Amino acid sequence: MSLVLDAAAQDLLFREARTANTFTDEPVTDEQIQAIYDLVKYGPTSMNQSPLRVTLVRSPEARERLVSYLMEGNQAKTAAAPLVAILSADIEFHEELPQLFPHYPQAKDFFGDRGVRENAAALNAALQAAYFIIGVRAAGLAAGPMTGLDFAGVQKEFLDDDHAPLMVINIGKPGEDAWFPRSPRLEYEQVVTTV
Repeated sequence: MSLVLDAAAQDLLFREARTANTFTDEPVTDEQIQAIYDLVKYGPTSMNQSPLRVTLVRSPEARERLVSYLMEGNQAKTAAAPLVAILSADIEFHEELPQLFPHYPQAKDFFGDRGVRENAAALNAALQAAYFIIGVRAAGLAAGPMTGLDFAGVQKEFLDDDHAPLMVINIGKPGEDAWFPRSPRLEYEQVVTTV
């Protein structure tokens, strides 16, 4: 075996994990979300940037507003999920770099230009969003990430000009017929080259 992680953990996090489309009504607690965040915050990013922001949509009114911004195929499952999170990128993440990257105080200066910040925030928040999905799986929950949404509408309704939405994620215990068949993946030889 080339991997240290045992086979059951590999299955939980990767091989058996899928995007869930139905969920039970078992609640997802704030304590579970905090445990997920407290694990995945250690995932690597460039210069320890931490632009990911998580907005938990718990109230029925907020859920109804969010659902109206989703593509039709994503609406029913989001309305029924125990918890929904909007993941966004904080464009002003550089303000935290003196705290997060203290051995290089000038790091913040690299991000004076908003366009540079937007690109860095999008990349690093996407990395953090992937870690978040793995963390949801590590908690024994299923994630249903979606990008089929009106991004401008979600930003205007739930965020501000300095927070760019990345995706919406339904979170909970998988329900009946939660999974579509596994889609194919590329083989090693199709992806990896050596130079």
